[in-house]
Amino acid sequence: MPGPATDAGKIPFCDAKEEIRAGLESSEGGGGERPGARGQRQNIVWRNVVLMSLLHLGAVYSLVLIPKAKPLTLLWAYFCFLLAALGVTAGAHRLWSHRSYKAKLPLRIFLAVANSMAFQNDIFEWSRDHRAHHKYSETDADPHNARRGFFFSHIGWLFVRKHPDVIEKGRKLDVTDLLADPVVRIQRKYYKISVVLMCFAVPTLVPWYIWGESLWNSYFLASILRYTISLNVAWLVNSAAHMYGNRPYDKHISPRQNPLVALGAIGEGFHNYHHTFPFDYSASEFGLNFNPTTWFIDLMCWLGLATDRKRATKPMIEARKARTGDSSA
Repeated sequence: MPGPATDAGKIPFCDAKEEIRAGLESSEGGGGERPGARGQRQNIVWRNVVLMSLLHLGAVYSLVLIPKAKPLTLLWAYFCFLLAALGVTAGAHRLWSHRSYKAKLPLRIFLAVANSMAFQNDIFEWSRDHRAHHKYSETDADPHNARRGFFFSHIGWLFVRKHPDVIEKGRKLDVTDLLADPVVRIQRKYYKISVVLMCFAVPTLVPWYIWGESLWNSYFLASILRYTISLNVAWLVNSAAHMYGNRPYDKHISPRQNPLVALGAIGEGFHNYHHTFPFDYSASEFGLNFNPTTWFIDLMCWLGLATDRKRATKPMIEARKARTGDSSA
């Protein structure tokens, strides 16, 4: 299948105790839930729990600052949200995880910078875990296995040590294509400093320096609130889009078509389609539906910065609907 990697035991896999780059300690480690140990006490990563709690409390406080902020600051925060989202959706997801299109160097650099603004792990780690999610979807080797409940698949997976199967199966994935890309390697090497600059410094300093917004408002609205919302929107793809919606392409898998998630995640909510045809650069059948990520990739192709978009053919889609769909579309 084009896009996802296949098993290989020859790759130089990175240390299993890497930090989760969202400012959190990695949930990897040998102290995870043992296979079949359902109901036993989990090893909680309290550092992650505390940091995420503080982040969300800061986001709640940020809401009271909205009426006091300048309109340009709110527009800037939304622009940063869109930019960061593209770094994940068009970058780490559709380009690097699934290889659903090719991007020239300037576009890859742009997407890597935007990905650092998103602060959801570096490209290498995000793509490796996402390939594991597809290959072992909703098993113990899936980092955010939706069969363990909404809370776990949404945010709880960051609060506990990874299941041993996630680490074991993840080591076997072929990620040589990621390691061969100098943009991925450089972003990974300088990830922490790039996150400080792109996720926090730039969003905070631009409103303060250009139109005189207070640093306090800038920091809480363009950094903390924007970052918290972007995280939760991304997590809804792992949780809500695996539980709520129809399954017109494959009724035997859990991922669903969820228009509300697609609205927030700029086109990533057509999840039953995406898990059925993961190589499709559009991640949806209908290009005219709300899918800004697809529009962005199409624009980059028109500008000559992207090529080789992969698509599922109409006969392929219709045949799959007839064979495994739930007849809802």
